[in-house]
Amino acid sequence: MKILFVEDDPMNRRVVKEMLTAAKIEMHEAENGPVGLQMIEDGDYDLILMDLRMPGMDGMEAIRHIRERSDEKGKIPIIVVTADTALNLRGQCLEQGADEFLIKPVEVRALFETIAYTIAKHKKK
Repeated sequence: MKILFVEDDPMNRRVVKEMLTAAKIEMHEAENGPVGLQMIEDGDYDLILMDLRMPGMDGMEAIRHIRERSDEKGKIPIIVVTADTALNLRGQCLEQGADEFLIKPVEVRALFETIAYTIAKHKKK
């Protein structure tokens, strides 16, 4: 499995990368939305983890760009990973095209359960 994590905080990327690497999952990193969109253009990923609050282009805008694609890359499962706990934020993310939602700090069990659930749900479509 190959995952792209779009996250501006290097510490958050490192923590999640350690979790995924321990499970033999390949993780690529993008420090912002534009870099993430270019990596999606240039590569193939099974899943995207997307932070919401990033400078320049936030995660919601990046998700919209991904979902506007007419090719298979526009259908890649996306899990929002955010520290924002605003009411109805999960609903807003799902409306924009995210598949699932995780709150930081990310716990190992929640991360893997959400990835497994999202991949299984995506395969049923």
